[in-house]
Amino acid sequence: MSACLFWAASFIATKTALGNIPPLTVVMLRLVVSSICFLAWMLVTRTRMPWHGPAWLGRLAILSLIGTALHYGIQTVGIGYTTASNASLYAATAPVSITLIAALFLGERITWKKAVGIGCALIGVLIVQGWDTLRSFEFKGHFLGDMLVFVSIALWGVFTVMGKDMIRRMNAITLTAMVTFMGTLYMIPVGLYEMRQRSFSLASISVEAGSAVAFLGITCSFLATLLYFFALERAESQKVGVYLYTIPPMSFLIAGFYLGESIGLNLLIGSLVVLTGVYLTEKG
Repeated sequence: MSACLFWAASFIATKTALGNIPPLTVVMLRLVVSSICFLAWMLVTRTRMPWHGPAWLGRLAILSLIGTALHYGIQTVGIGYTTASNASLYAATAPVSITLIAALFLGERITWKKAVGIGCALIGVLIVQGWDTLRSFEFKGHFLGDMLVFVSIALWGVFTVMGKDMIRRMNAITLTAMVTFMGTLYMIPVGLYEMRQRSFSLASISVEAGSAVAFLGITCSFLATLLYFFALERAESQKVGVYLYTIPPMSFLIAGFYLGESIGLNLLIGSLVVLTGVYLTEKG
């Protein structure tokens, strides 16, 4: 539950950081903080960096590009154009994305329950978008931000499916650490370039924005991941995974209190429909 609370708060923390820091710079700083935490963890636990050959390293580089640089980058830019509550809602559709990608590339069978769940989740997303936005077919309101966040979730699905084989060669936490290290290397030049283009200095970061970045790196990208995998080692995956569905409601609550975001009827109904679809997909 603690990990889910951190992930729920990550969207609010990102919105806070974006109030003072450019989006790609936020991603760079977040990954730097997370990498420092993972490095400290590996030193304390005396975990060695594995090596399985050049081909394995190349695949790891692709995984890192998809799962960190592109995923975090697109998501962070998207959050700047939408609400934290909407972003959290789409994050809950990750299992649906993984199911579809696994069916396409791994040949995994989609049962009728999964099919109904996927359709239900899609309907929920359309409800959240609202009829006026869908009817106009224009990038206005939160549509652009919502779609960017949705793409980032799909990228996470690709990352999850591609990483299945690599997890068999090393534990998931070590893989996550290495992907984070490589993702940081990707984002450092990108972040520095953005800072130069916008004439942005690290010295201009406010205390609030700096605290938000530290929160994202320490609790969301590092600590929540450790807590989640530690829980998986001690309990059945379904018992642990069901708590992921608590992320959107917690994000709505936090956003309402901290950011003053209003929760419309379409968002409430869409949330219930999406979560129902995700639940059916997981059970299928």
